[in-house]
Amino acid sequence: NPPATPNMTTTTLVVGASGATGRHVVLQLLQQNQNVRAIARSKERLLNSLDEIVPESSSNSHIVSRLDVTEASLLDLTQDELEKAVRGCDAVVSCLGHNMTFKGLYTPPRRLVTDAAKRLCQAIEATTDQAPENPTKFILMGSDGVANPAGGDDKRRLSERVVLTLLRHLLPPHKDNELAAAYTSNVKSVQIEWTVVRPTDLINGEMTKYELFAKPQKGLFDGAKGGVTTRANVAKCMVDLIMTDALWNDWKFKMPVVHDFDGDVACV
Repeated sequence: NPPATPNMTTTTLVVGASGATGRHVVLQLLQQNQNVRAIARSKERLLNSLDEIVPESSSNSHIVSRLDVTEASLLDLTQDELEKAVRGCDAVVSCLGHNMTFKGLYTPPRRLVTDAAKRLCQAIEATTDQAPENPTKFILMGSDGVANPAGGDDKRRLSERVVLTLLRHLLPPHKDNELAAAYTSNVKSVQIEWTVVRPTDLINGEMTKYELFAKPQKGLFDGAKGGVTTRANVAKCMVDLIMTDALWNDWKFKMPVVHDFDGDVACV
């Protein structure tokens, strides 16, 4: 994977920080001596989630001293509170998603990911002290089941298109992810540069190497044989985008698809 831009110290806001992927983003940034702001319902739960990845992370002062947690639900924050959270940030990462329970799938907020993306981008734009020559990086976590609204993805088979249509109408989180990607891809602001990271099938596992592709590399029904991505590698990809200017310049305003690398040398 690409080396970080030398002597870079960043401040990143992570929302969905205690989630399955967000916790990896938080920990990897802290391990690289970066400053992290997090919005989470429970600071204790977030710290415990870091310990689940690397035991005793939360008791390591070199790590947690650079972590600033706001205990709240993002959509409950006022505009002023949200602007304060993003002000001075080099990057904002949204790893928000719906809990895979009946309540999480079918009860409000049904547009969690989209509404959060809108509010975060509006807050960034409202922080007028952010110089246009140094725009904030906004990274949205999506999935390779969400098509690029700008086009460029291969046309899916009829059976896949039928399934996606059903998901769009029967599974609110899928529609939410589509709307969030559509909103983000239409952001036009001198203060924001964006990317939508689309991991393929997510699994738990160690951080290794990953590949980035411009479009999905497998069908909906291919399963693990078509490729998988560990949550740790998705986080690694996001951290690399924050920390590596050359990689960011390659993928900003695009929707890269992330796969675990299956070979000897990673190709990003």
